[in-house]
Amino acid sequence: MNAGTTGASTPLLSIRDLAVQYRTGRGLVDAVRGVSFDVAPGEVTAVVGESGSGKTTIAQSAIGLLAANGVIPRGSITLNERRLGTTELVGLPERRWRDLRGLCIGLIPQDPGNSLNPVQSVGKSISESLRIHGRPSRDEVRDRVHALLEQVGIDNPITRAKQYPHEFSGGMRQRVLIAAAIANSPELIIADEPTSALDVTVQRTVLDLLDRLREETGTSILFITHDLAVAADRADSVVVMRDGEVQESGPSARVLARPESTYTRQLMQDAPSFAQTTVRDRASSRTPESPAASAPALPGSAPLLEVRGLRQEFGRGSDPFVAVDDVSFVVPRGTTHAIVGESGSGKTTTGRAIAGFARPTAGSIRVDDLEVTGLRGRQLREFRGQTQMVYQNPYGSLDPRQTLGQALAEPLRNFGIGSRSERSSRVAEVLDRVALPVDYAHRRPRELSGGQRQRIAIARALIIEPELVVLDEAVSALDVTVQAQILRLLADLQSELGLTYVFISHDLAVVRQISDTVSVLQRGQQVEHGVTEQVFTAAAHPYTQRLIDAIPGRSLASGNWII
Repeated sequence: MNAGTTGASTPLLSIRDLAVQYRTGRGLVDAVRGVSFDVAPGEVTAVVGESGSGKTTIAQSAIGLLAANGVIPRGSITLNERRLGTTELVGLPERRWRDLRGLCIGLIPQDPGNSLNPVQSVGKSISESLRIHGRPSRDEVRDRVHALLEQVGIDNPITRAKQYPHEFSGGMRQRVLIAAAIANSPELIIADEPTSALDVTVQRTVLDLLDRLREETGTSILFITHDLAVAADRADSVVVMRDGEVQESGPSARVLARPESTYTRQLMQDAPSFAQTTVRDRASSRTPESPAASAPALPGSAPLLEVRGLRQEFGRGSDPFVAVDDVSFVVPRGTTHAIVGESGSGKTTTGRAIAGFARPTAGSIRVDDLEVTGLRGRQLREFRGQTQMVYQNPYGSLDPRQTLGQALAEPLRNFGIGSRSERSSRVAEVLDRVALPVDYAHRRPRELSGGQRQRIAIARALIIEPELVVLDEAVSALDVTVQAQILRLLADLQSELGLTYVFISHDLAVVRQISDTVSVLQRGQQVEHGVTEQVFTAAAHPYTQRLIDAIPGRSLASGNWII
């Protein structure tokens, strides 16, 4: 999207000095302060920043969906639309918003899993906007729905329109949301993190679809994202937000290739797609004397984990579903092995088997000469003191009723480790190790940010001093700066403690940053594995090549940027 027409005389959307506040029990809280920028006709403007930066609040204000406790004390949002002319959106009555939403402004929400009515067919969900805006003929609505499904690349639209969201993959559900957003050919589409929950190849497909639709219809897009790599590839202009204020804005090529703001430069440095050094390199520069922080230990050195011929079937009968099929790899002690692939590739199933949470159908898993697959009862319990797992969602992995100190001490109690005072001391030590104040032991999960919660989840896994840690998408839900902090923390802990990691992820840019070796899974089969840098620079399998080609931000990272 970098060949736009920045500089059009009349912007489609013009935001000037916008301020937004939320009413809370503590009074009014500023969410957006004095924000100004334009969205030009036919172009993509990306608003980027961390959680809490105000980017989604701006999007909600521009489509009249601000939360009930939100107020706009000052500022202007002007829409210059061909059908309705120039309209001031701030203060617009709800009756007028009903005329605009869907017809002049379309919305693609973030989560395709929660944005579609589960008891309503896909076709009916798409048709709602058509009916609201004056297509009363049932045949006309049906034909338009089928045409929209075909336009967004969904095969067999007549059959698909009758199906329900649970029968669609995440990428297909996102396409349905795009079809609903463009149903009435609006001039402006607001896309709020539309690909953040998608695999890299599905993300690329959805972004390509938006590109194609924009080129065909001239639609403008206000793109809300925390992913600078996506903004670099797809946006004509960028607005960088922090704490409700604009840090920097302008053409993407200028802002991202030559950032002026210290904050933008930090974001660029933290983004894995743009990184010039690995997380291990940075850990090594701080602690060169540590064996784990030296050059990557490669297969051939002493292994901690050996997986041989792993197979996992689900279901009974003559035709079970094979989730993992003949996967084998070795992880040397003190190194990180990544398992990558799209959703449904068998990554998590493999990780759960390694951690002893699932009994594989066939194959061998050995951790430090202990055969895991045959463990039961007390032996399995003791093994889980040696191998721990950190999950993706830091909001769901902690008991909201427990203090953080109680949550951290629980594994020690379960394994009968130490007295109460000794457990308290170890809680304080592990909090310090993950760079959190000791007094956080008295807080509850709701008082922490997502990144802080993930630090607690990591601390909980480390408190019983395991040798092997399985991390299942442990940073995929985090903003880029928080993600960078967690990755540095993992590298530092590996350097200090000699930990061995199995790192499960669909984010290949992160995998390249943190891992020594990698296995690439496709539909349960290992199609490629080896030293990470070799796999990334000379991938042999077409699937691996396709995954690598889909990594966003590669044009800027390689310097192939036309300014």
